[in-house]
Amino acid sequence: MNGKNIKALVFDVFGTVVDWRTSIARQAEEFGSKHGVEANWDQFADDWRDGYHSGMIKVNSGEDKWKIVDEIHRDRLELLLEKYEFPALEEDEIAYFNKSWHRLEGWPDSTAGLNRLKSKFIVASLSNGNVSLLTNMAKFANLPWDAVLSAELAGKYKTHPWAYQRTAQLLGLEPEEVMLVAAHNGDLRGAINAGLHAALVTRPKEFGNSKKPDLEPEPDFAFFAKDFHDLADQLGCE
Repeated sequence: MNGKNIKALVFDVFGTVVDWRTSIARQAEEFGSKHGVEANWDQFADDWRDGYHSGMIKVNSGEDKWKIVDEIHRDRLELLLEKYEFPALEEDEIAYFNKSWHRLEGWPDSTAGLNRLKSKFIVASLSNGNVSLLTNMAKFANLPWDAVLSAELAGKYKTHPWAYQRTAQLLGLEPEEVMLVAAHNGDLRGAINAGLHAALVTRPKEFGNSKKPDLEPEPDFAFFAKDFHDLADQLGCE
């Protein structure tokens, strides 16, 4: 595939565009130090992320009412503050720490790579993160989105088909004119099932040593790249 029929690239964000694990572990270590708590902060980041996934599954299944990701993160954080034996905290401190997810660093190629891709395509987020989270993150990490789009606008979390199809609809495009760029094969499979194209960009360091990343594409993925610059080269971007 040469990409000539693709008009928009939409991006998974956590792990694909930003290094959530390192960013959360760093902020958690700073927060813990302030309150006299010592812990394995990489594990803390993993534990927090686990609650994100389980929370979305409950929403999509109807087991839980609709919650934005900030609320899902807060539910999990309440449990972790107890598990990691934090002292009693003021509400404003907890709220600020919960927004650590708004303050994530991009991968080294993210900003420049997105700008290259933006020269030829619409580039937009397609994350389960809520719109305010993604907007703040874009400001913090200098992510040059043409549009900040989220599963929040569909009322369904990925990998539900409507999360992908609603994004294409919001862009005024047919699903086959849109390609999801992600570091996760399951997300890309969801996009293909919804009628979009798929590009795997590998992020070998996303999980540290805690989990194996997806490093090989499935046969029907349209593109396979080592980073955003590699993808831009393959798509003929300057």
